[in-house]
Amino acid sequence: MNAPSAFPDQQKPVPPYKHTPLFPLGADTTPYKKVTSEGVRVEKVLGKDMLVVSREALRALSEAAFGDINHYLRPGHLKQLRSILEDKEASDNDKFVAFDFLKNANIAAGGVLPMCQDTGTAIIMGKKGCNVITDGDDEAALSEGARDAYLRRNLRYSQVAPLSMYEEKNTANNMPAQCEIYAEGDDAYKFMFMAKGGGSANKSFLFQATPSVLTRDRLLAFLKEKVLTLGTAACPPYHLAIVIGGTSAELCMKTVKLASARYLDALPTHGSADGNAFRDLEMEQEILKMTQSLGVGAQFGGKYFCHDVRVIRMPRHGASLPIGLGVSCSADRQVLGKITKDGVYLEELEHNPAQYLPAVEQSLGGEVVKIDLNKPMKEILATLSQYPIKTRVSMTGTMIVARDSAHAKLRERLEKGEPLPDYFKNHPVYYAGPAKTPDGYASGAFGPTTAGRMDSFVDQFQAAGGSMVMVAKGNRAVAVREACKKHGGFYLGSIGGAAANLAEHCIKKVEVVEYPELGMEAIWRIEVVDFPAFIIIDDKGNDFFKELNLG
Repeated sequence: MNAPSAFPDQQKPVPPYKHTPLFPLGADTTPYKKVTSEGVRVEKVLGKDMLVVSREALRALSEAAFGDINHYLRPGHLKQLRSILEDKEASDNDKFVAFDFLKNANIAAGGVLPMCQDTGTAIIMGKKGCNVITDGDDEAALSEGARDAYLRRNLRYSQVAPLSMYEEKNTANNMPAQCEIYAEGDDAYKFMFMAKGGGSANKSFLFQATPSVLTRDRLLAFLKEKVLTLGTAACPPYHLAIVIGGTSAELCMKTVKLASARYLDALPTHGSADGNAFRDLEMEQEILKMTQSLGVGAQFGGKYFCHDVRVIRMPRHGASLPIGLGVSCSADRQVLGKITKDGVYLEELEHNPAQYLPAVEQSLGGEVVKIDLNKPMKEILATLSQYPIKTRVSMTGTMIVARDSAHAKLRERLEKGEPLPDYFKNHPVYYAGPAKTPDGYASGAFGPTTAGRMDSFVDQFQAAGGSMVMVAKGNRAVAVREACKKHGGFYLGSIGGAAANLAEHCIKKVEVVEYPELGMEAIWRIEVVDFPAFIIIDDKGNDFFKELNLG
């Protein structure tokens, strides 16, 4: 037989291999601070200088990182918030939200209350140089540091472990972390740490498009449609990331996450026949202008749906065109770190955000309607019914806090033929789950959660006399609009991303009402003063987000 050999002819000439990194990043211009010099030394191994990193150095860096990113923001992000206040084209609501975020950042920088109640999944990416030696237990050391930050600070435990397909239990330490370590570089160990909240993580989308989309007009029309699906539930203004292409679906989405953190900003701005990823600066500006024209704004209408846009173009298989979309929200939590022969370093975040606040508080957001929540529900509904959607309200009195698990418990009661409890009928329901309460505070960080997760409960609950006034963040399904029109209810949008400010100034008392075993998902009663929100859906079927094609 003359079957071909399984082994190719090694003598057959091939051109020399020229390696092109997929992500050829430029120089690192990050400002760093030294965390410690401990746990790092240089030793000779086979005649080479090797950086030896202790387990404790990895743990300490990770703990410092997750402490910092729950309290401090990058200066660039804060400058963007301040620029909204100075932009004559920004709406009053844009400015009101931006100002609230700056106040929130100032409170969080005190190191007690985190900037958002959803303190996120701990995500760690490491790039270990070839001349770096550790004991090999890097994932465990880095995860331990993240865990220690969540245990020692006033952070929320959001991770649930599956005990079976349908039964889950909170791990009570925010573990597990997502930890990925790559081999790259020579004499340094470099990191990116990210705390990714559920709201922004849920706004990560992969679309398996076809190469026919790759014309300017078709691609822009496709992206406009998909950007609108982001809605406002993840607390805009966003840092929007779009990735066109990718050697696999998972690499496309991983690139989205890195781009949203501005980790890939130093990519080249043009492609090559070698297949490197690059930033398309022209398309970034084009899409940014498109987002400004949508009218969505910073949650309640205006110009600032996005702070900025990153568009990354990647190589792809000729038959595939993955397109990824994702955001970093107003809790813009990521920080770079590195370990070198000189010590352990962490990116320097802004510890004095007060410098970005205006000297005098402006009158932002237009007319404010005061709502007394201690009046009977019938009177509260009658007051709200007098005002149009987009009206800003300031609420004082009692609210009931309940989210996914509590709603499921209450639905079980209805399905057994039992009534809803009176507290659920007599007070507005606030969709939220608090972070830990610091000593001396009435509440931990306590901002709104995504309203859409409770959409399926609304008609049933309102028919039973509950959920007549709902307070949360983001746009809602058509079914909620129809239920409010049918039953005379309201949905009020709270400012997503300002949890520390709400805890510091608005929430005066918190107590568990029912289901304490659910932890942060228990049903709570809270007393609030001047709690801000906007009328989004009214009892006449009007829906602010419907006007923006988000409803």
